[in-house]
Amino acid sequence: MFMGEYNHNIDAKGRLIIPAKFREQLGDTFVVTQGLDGCLFVYTNDDWKLFEEKLNQLPLTSAKARKFSRFFLAGAVLCEVDKQGRILLPAKLRAAAGLDKDVILAGVGDRIEIWDRLRWEENSTYDDMEDIAEQMEGLGI
Repeated sequence: MFMGEYNHNIDAKGRLIIPAKFREQLGDTFVVTQGLDGCLFVYTNDDWKLFEEKLNQLPLTSAKARKFSRFFLAGAVLCEVDKQGRILLPAKLRAAAGLDKDVILAGVGDRIEIWDRLRWEENSTYDDMEDIAEQMEGLGI
């Protein structure tokens, strides 16, 4: 399980250091794709296969299901960690998440999210957690 929050920078060539604690769980290769809320999602190869299987079970006849699958699959890339612990984030993915230089890598269970630092700060206010917690009770939490 991924957890924790790390501040890092993307260099001029689009490379990003993956924190050592995350690299231990991710292995040498893993998948990065567009995420929800304006960030990127990072999955281990095993978790990505499980996610792909779920996407493949969506009905082909549903326009929303096709669009949902396309969103995650079309831009997905297999990333490989170099000897310095970095990956190359493709320009298209950096643009999709508005990533420039300062980023946050956040472990959120089965995946890592990569956020632009300012967008992270805007989206990580938790003053409504009491209301959200009450709604989660209906989901079994």
